[in-house]
Amino acid sequence: MAMMQSTATSTTAQGGTENYRFALVSLTSLFFMWGFITCLNDILIPHLKAVFSLSYAEAMLIQFCFFGAYFLVSLPAGKLVKQVGYQKGIVIGLTIAALGCALFYPAAALATYGLFLGALFVLASGITILQVAANPYVNALGPTETASSRLTLTQAFNALGTTVAPFFGAVLILSVTVEASAQLTHAQAEAEVVKLPYLLLAGMLAILAIVFAKLKLPTIAAHQDTSETTANQSHLGKTSAFQFTHLTLGAVGIFVYVGAEVAIGSFLVNFLAEEHIAGLTEATAANYIAYYWGGAMVGRFIGAAVMRKVEAGKVLGFNAAMAAILVFIAMTSSGQLAMWSILGVGLFNSIMFPTIFSLALRDLGPFTSQGSGALCLAIVGGAILPLLQGVLADNIGIQQAFFLPIICYAFIIFYGLKGAKL
Repeated sequence: MAMMQSTATSTTAQGGTENYRFALVSLTSLFFMWGFITCLNDILIPHLKAVFSLSYAEAMLIQFCFFGAYFLVSLPAGKLVKQVGYQKGIVIGLTIAALGCALFYPAAALATYGLFLGALFVLASGITILQVAANPYVNALGPTETASSRLTLTQAFNALGTTVAPFFGAVLILSVTVEASAQLTHAQAEAEVVKLPYLLLAGMLAILAIVFAKLKLPTIAAHQDTSETTANQSHLGKTSAFQFTHLTLGAVGIFVYVGAEVAIGSFLVNFLAEEHIAGLTEATAANYIAYYWGGAMVGRFIGAAVMRKVEAGKVLGFNAAMAAILVFIAMTSSGQLAMWSILGVGLFNSIMFPTIFSLALRDLGPFTSQGSGALCLAIVGGAILPLLQGVLADNIGIQQAFFLPIICYAFIIFYGLKGAKL
């Protein structure tokens, strides 16, 4: 048996480069899709707020349901992926996400906000499983030294999805004018608008699930939870991923990074609408958000290349420092300087998530899927920190409240330069 395993490993190594390249190309479609779907929430929020006459707090339940799924599903997803493997985990995640998109149809037909939230939770649960499976898989498809570069490159296509989604959402949802008929109330007629885009997404996700079920992707033996692999890792003296300091600190890093990114993005329109900043109308200010997300996309392509030459931790520390400086400038200045400073943060945010993720998963071996689940759980920072910044904005002003992301970036500087090595 040992000889057979050795032969299999050797064969995989010989054909590994070509197989890995094919796998990475295939996985980029997943990163694009979940970026697209996640950013589509920014279109869904104002639409459903108008349809159901919601307060801002009620409308923000959309984000709570989405990020709540990360919190509730991530650890079970880690166990699932550990049992079935990365490829089957991806197929399961795609299938659940497709089901969630399909559930938007009955939610729209019944014009019930609670059903929309339920459909969104199912959709986000599928995306969570995809994150838990795909991120560490990309991390493992090649040398450890270039893991951050690979994950950053695939995340660039995630950012492409977040950049493109608002334009499609605006065309398919916000720009559609409907009139109530004898059979439909105005709310029902407006709710019906989301049927087509989400049915299209359901179909695309279902096709991807079938494709990934048929693909012959490489198996990462080092991350399989077999007794032999576990025995080989016994010298580390670990029984859980949480015993690795760099993983625990990495989870905190993911929490504060996602919290800072979502908080800044959530307040961009209101910030640019301030008279002493740009005095833009909300509709005009919304167009500038493309610069924020577009910067993240460009930064990931640049970062993927840079991290093939420069240590990932140093790049992370530099980017976090630059982001903190730009936020500080936006806090303490006004006019065009403040506006472009806050929009420029997206460029330096770009490599943070994939870099923290890959550094945190380094050398976890059989605990990799458990660690991935923990990191995805930490994405719940995107629900908590924006609320905290909202409380601060109500009490000290929207511009001054941006000191919260600066604190987040300070921790990321520490993690990149020191914490990831502990």
